Amino acid sequence: MDISIIIPLYNEDESLPELSEWIARVVTQNSFSYEVIMIDDGSTDNSWNVIESIAASNNHVKGIKFQRNYGKSAALNEGFKAAKGDVVITMDADMQDSPDEIPALYKMVVEGGYDIVSGWKQKRYDPLTKTIPTKFFNAVTRWRSGIQLHDFNCGLKAYRNKVVKSIEVYGEMHRYIPVIAKWAGFRKIGEKVVEHRSRKYGVTKFGWERFINGFLDLATISFVSKFGKSPMHFFGLYGTLCFMLGFIMSVYMVVAKFVYIDYSLTNKPVFYIALTVMVIGMQMFLAGFIAELLARNAPERNAYLIEKKLGV
Repeated sequence: MDISIIIPLYNEDESLPELSEWIARVVTQNSFSYEVIMIDDGSTDNSWNVIESIAASNNHVKGIKFQRNYGKSAALNEGFKAAKGDVVITMDADMQDSPDEIPALYKMVVEGGYDIVSGWKQKRYDPLTKTIPTKFFNAVTRWRSGIQLHDFNCGLKAYRNKVVKSIEVYGEMHRYIPVIAKWAGFRKIGEKVVEHRSRKYGVTKFGWERFINGFLDLATISFVSKFGKSPMHFFGLYGTLCFMLGFIMSVYMVVAKFVYIDYSLTNKPVFYIALTVMVIGMQMFLAGFIAELLARNAPERNAYLIEKKLGV
């Protein structure tokens, strides 16, 4: 199969018929073998009935329905598990992503050799309250990850099948799939300017809190990717440094007490600073020790991505 198209959705019953017809028209014109996987993320409207109706008339359309709303990352993760196409394309269900981009994205992965191609909505139809924070968020992510993409959160992306089978997306991590993929060893990440269409149906499902969650998730994924299998390297290092700093300060004060008889330890702010730093250092060291025990007993502790085998 050439293409799997994954569409996570929440309360998008109005747009689904038009979107499915548009996708079918594009892939048929380009003679692609394909499947469309629609993931209903606990919609409270008529979305699932619409999906069932579309699937009844188009055997390329498949559906997954969640019991409740879990979020876009969970929907994408389930879609990735089910995808069978050589190229996996994700798009939003709100008609702001154009299916006309599918052939070019497919070509960049198959002929261009990219692991991931991310859409870049260079011209956006969003208010400034959304575009300005988005630009800042993308700049920070570029700096932290080293991936030179302009629009990390664009829903329109294309992946080599091996990429989606090698990564796990959870929480709010859908914003950082290129980052997750890079740290999993997939480094050929490209970008394509895509059309951003104004919303035709419904309302946006994301509020201002997504920016706060986004930065928290970036900190999480940065830490886990680097220290997930060896947390002691982080907590032990900085815990030891904190403890040694407090210990040196304490030794200095004890020596000063013997040299200067009238030297009062408890009247000095540095005394309390030294104690606090030593306690923090011990707590960080213990946190690293406990995290190391958990990591050593995790079932995936020896799970590694293997690209090729020869004679094994």
